[in-house]
Amino acid sequence: MSWLIPLPVILPLFAAGFALAMAKRPKAQLAASVSTLAIVLGIAIALMVITHSNGPQVVNLGNWSAPVGIPLVADRLSALMLVVSSVVLLGVMLYSMAQGLADGDEGAPVAIYHPTYLVLAAGVSNAFLSGDLFNLFVGFEMLLAASFVLLTLGGTGARMRAGSIYVIVSLLSSMLFLTAIALTYAATGTLNLAQLSQRIPELDPGISLVLQILLLVAFAIKAAVFPLSAWLPDAYPTAPAPVTAVFAGLLTKVGVYAIIRTQTLLFTDGRMDTVLMVAAIATMIVGILGAVAQDDIKRLLSFTLVSHIGYMIFGVSLANQLGLSSSIFYVAHHITVQTALFLIAGLIERRGGTTSLEKLGSLTKAAPALAILFFVPAMNLGGIPPMSGFLGKLGLLQAGVQHQTPLAYVAVGAGLAASLLTLYAIVKAWNKAFWQEAPRPLPETNVPRSMFLPAAGIASIGVLLAVVAGPLYAYTDAASRDLHAQTPYVSSVLPDGERGDGISDEVVEDE
Repeated sequence: MSWLIPLPVILPLFAAGFALAMAKRPKAQLAASVSTLAIVLGIAIALMVITHSNGPQVVNLGNWSAPVGIPLVADRLSALMLVVSSVVLLGVMLYSMAQGLADGDEGAPVAIYHPTYLVLAAGVSNAFLSGDLFNLFVGFEMLLAASFVLLTLGGTGARMRAGSIYVIVSLLSSMLFLTAIALTYAATGTLNLAQLSQRIPELDPGISLVLQILLLVAFAIKAAVFPLSAWLPDAYPTAPAPVTAVFAGLLTKVGVYAIIRTQTLLFTDGRMDTVLMVAAIATMIVGILGAVAQDDIKRLLSFTLVSHIGYMIFGVSLANQLGLSSSIFYVAHHITVQTALFLIAGLIERRGGTTSLEKLGSLTKAAPALAILFFVPAMNLGGIPPMSGFLGKLGLLQAGVQHQTPLAYVAVGAGLAASLLTLYAIVKAWNKAFWQEAPRPLPETNVPRSMFLPAAGIASIGVLLAVVAGPLYAYTDAASRDLHAQTPYVSSVLPDGERGDGISDEVVEDE
């Protein structure tokens, strides 16, 4: 079934070309986008089942075997990320389709939106499946190009400024990543991740540390890890609701995924674990303090996004099985919940005419269904039991206690404080927007059911994660074991007997 692996990358790219050719036929674009994303979701689910039953699956592009060729690898981690990202991409596409129909597509550059969105989907899939460091860079660049177009849709001044900040920061990250790739190849002679796992431990420790720092900084910028996160709260809130939602849900998690993959596969000596834990603590606290100070829902959610990235990095920094498993669980939870909240923020803006908490109010009377829809994922984000946010945080805190170091205990305290402050910020926002009396009459605008349902669907998935938390945690435990063992990934990519230098043991024996 390895032929399924490249399809999540290839199908969106072909659909993007078709959508561009159908620029004057918006219905054909919609059909191509929705059907392609639905097929990709089905493929991702199939890959998740196959990898869980049979181990990592590999396809070598161009039929060039590793380490010469470029492999695409689906293991438990990448398959789970593919499933969650495909759900989000499809849900956001349905939401944006409904928004376009409700608005009559006035001023919306539909001919650009669909092809760009599909390229973004292909970039996300390529990043998750890449078994080669340079191909991972290609995935990030696909994301960058598509993100800039989506972020500046409409061409308003605010969006152009936000897009410029985003591009400058992303280019800086890409330059660091490309420098790290060049140095890695110079030091090891390969960019294949499986082969790098064998060669990097043999390098001089100083060289290995330089490579690790460069990659971590590049990925930390993309993941919005403090102090490299200042760009995010200014970049995301200005974009249209569907774009902001998919950015908040997915793009930073691609950076987190890259950190997880490289830390567990390439750099296993633990020399940067303390630095990562300090960064996680700072990210949690600084992010949530920024959220508490906000009076706009989108900016508040943007700061909570930064804060909760800290939980994921905390799990990685612990370098134990429970911490990594809980981090993977929390990534899946946060993708769905954060996407749902930004979509709902778009509905609030549509019904209330603004996302400013100083200008909103009385939405419970005006839109009770919207009040419930916001409340459920908001409580999930705040970590109210027995929701998935609580279960993910509980696993991370337990892993921190098991670590039994003073810094880990500090991180556990920071996680508890950040969770309480998240709850405070979310409750404050709900109280001002929905419960208190509005300072001005609300616009006579109704939320279309076709926009409400996709947001409700993604929010429901966040609740469903708590229902299936037992099997999902068992899955993430298995993924964590595989990542720590490395053998399942490496042995599936490199041929039998491969020594990591392109010469098999059989050839050596024959000689």
